[in-house]
Amino acid sequence: MNSRRSRPLALIWAGSLLSAGLAFSSALAADKPDPAAAAAAARYEQERALCTSGRSNQDRATCLREAGAALAEARKHQLDGDAAQYAINERKRCQRLPDDDRKACLARMQGQGTTSGSVASGGIYRELVTREVVAPSAAAPASAPKAAAQR
Repeated sequence: MNSRRSRPLALIWAGSLLSAGLAFSSALAADKPDPAAAAAAARYEQERALCTSGRSNQDRATCLREAGAALAEARKHQLDGDAAQYAINERKRCQRLPDDDRKACLARMQGQGTTSGSVASGGIYRELVTREVVAPSAAAPASAPKAAAQR
């Protein structure tokens, strides 16, 4: 009869030890500083200071709400400055344009041309000037002056 009682007790002990081990390992993991979390917290403090100073391009309540949302996303590792994601966004921005316009749009997004304005002023204006040289046909200009000279 003792052996029957000892099996559930052994399972309880094993479960308790496993739980204690998991709790201990998570406590150790909590002691290690997370560089990404520290960077996110520092960025939040900078954004919060900007919000409270009145120098942001938003009202104070919206600015603080956005800073808090950015911190929450950073903690979930959903907020990053991944260059590959930026490239995907650039292509999406230009995707629906006709072929010639799409090529020019992609060139502007990749930094060609000039850029002016800011988010705070209402938008960023990107301009790329391209010149197409159209060769005149040889027959049309030569015959037009001769006809005028004969009159």
